Amino acid sequence: MFDTILIANRGEIALRIQRACRRLGLRSVQVHSEADRDAPYVRLADAAICIGPAPSAQSYLDMGAILLAAEASGAGAIHPGYGFLSENAEFARRVEEEGLVFIGPPSGAIARMGDKISAKRAMIEAGVPCVPGYEGELRADASSLPIARKVGFPVIVKAAGGGGGRGMRIVRAEAGLLDAIATTREEAGRAFGNPAVYLERFLQTPRHIEIQVLCDGHGHGVWLGERDCSMQRRHQKIIEEAPAPGVPRELLDRVGARCVEACRHIGYRGAGTFEFLYEDGELFFIEMNTRLQVEHTVTEMTTGLDIVEWQIRIARGEPFPLAQHEIRRDGHAIECRVNAEDPESFRPSAGKVTRWHAPGGPGVRVDSHVVSGYVVPPHYDSMIAKLITHGANRAEALARMRGALAECVAEGIRTNIPLHRALMDDPDFMAGGVSIHHLENRLRMDH
Repeated sequence: MFDTILIANRGEIALRIQRACRRLGLRSVQVHSEADRDAPYVRLADAAICIGPAPSAQSYLDMGAILLAAEASGAGAIHPGYGFLSENAEFARRVEEEGLVFIGPPSGAIARMGDKISAKRAMIEAGVPCVPGYEGELRADASSLPIARKVGFPVIVKAAGGGGGRGMRIVRAEAGLLDAIATTREEAGRAFGNPAVYLERFLQTPRHIEIQVLCDGHGHGVWLGERDCSMQRRHQKIIEEAPAPGVPRELLDRVGARCVEACRHIGYRGAGTFEFLYEDGELFFIEMNTRLQVEHTVTEMTTGLDIVEWQIRIARGEPFPLAQHEIRRDGHAIECRVNAEDPESFRPSAGKVTRWHAPGGPGVRVDSHVVSGYVVPPHYDSMIAKLITHGANRAEALARMRGALAECVAEGIRTNIPLHRALMDDPDFMAGGVSIHHLENRLRMDH
C-alpha cells in the first residue's frame, strides 16, 4: 500500500491528480521541467523535483529521470496522467520492475492494446464490433490488391503502432493503394518503431463515440456510459459531450457490456476507453486508450463518480463497489477544450497570460492550471483549460456553456474561445449528431 504518488505529467491534469491525492490523504510529488518551474501547480504539490530542461524528450519523456525522482522522493506509485508516457508499455514495465505501482493497466495490457492489429484481434475475440478490414501483414506489392478489393474502396491504411490521428492514409481507388502502403510503412517505422500496417474500410461520415470502462483488480468491471467526441480538427478533439445524442440506448448497452467482457479477456485494470466510429446505426471499434482521457470530466459530471480517485483506489487494491445496474447517469455534460492558439490559423500562442478569469455558477466546472501572470510555454500541448457544463438536459448544458464562454477571459495570448462561442450556435451542432468532418467542412466554407 502506497502513501505517496509521483505525478509524471504537467498542466491541468497534474493539478487534477493532486486534488485527488489530497482528498484521499495521500502525499503528491510533482516532477517538472525547467520551463514549468514556476507553474502554480508545482508549488501546490507536497514536493517538487526538476527532471530536466524544457524539451519533453529530456524531461517528461525521460523514463530514467522520472524513476530516479520516484526513488529520491519515496513515492510508491506513479500516475502518468494522459499523453507523454501514459500509454508507454516499456515505462509501465520499468515502473513494475522497480517495485512501484503504475496507476494504470498492467504493462502487458498496454502493449497488447497499443498494437492496433493485436488490439483489433482481441476485440473480435471478445465480440466487440470492428470496422471491416484486414488485420494480416500488408505489403506494398500485388498481394495487397485483392485484399483491398474484398474490403471495398475507399479504404484507410493504418499503422499498427499509430494513434491520435497519426499514421494513416485514405485510399479512394486501387491505383493509389501500393504507394499508400509503402509510404505509411516507412513513416510508421520512423515514428513508432513498428512498420506494420493494416487496412480498414473508410467510413465516409462517421461520428466518434467512445465508451468509458473502469475495472478493479478483482475481476470486476463496469462501463460508465458513452461520450460523443465528433467535433474534431485534424483528428484532435475540440468538444466532447455525454451522453451521445441520438445513438440507440439498446446498441450502447450491448456494446458497453462487450467492452467490459473484452477487459476481462485481456486482463485489464483501471480506467480505459474504447473508441468507436458510428455510422448507419452501427458502432465499429477503432482503438482503445489505456489511460485517462482528457474528456473524462463529462463522464464524471453525468455519473457523479470521480474517475481519477478510482484510478488510485483501484491501484491500491480496493474493489470497485458498484454493480453495472447501480451506475447512474444523470443529465447532460459538455466540455470545451480551451487552447492557447489563434482561433483562425490555429497556430500556437505561447506567452504571458496577463489576465485570466474563469467562469462559475451552477453546473459549471473549470479544470485549469492557469492564473493571471502564468506564462504558457511553447514546448507542450496548447490546451490551457477545460470548460465543462452540466444540465438536466442537453439544451440546459448548452445554455450554461454559452454563459461560461461569455464569462471566460484570457488576455495576453490568443485562444480558441471565439471558435467555441461560434460552435455553440452552430445549427447542426445544436441539433446533435455531427460527423467527425463537420468542423473542417465548416472551416473550409468560412474561408
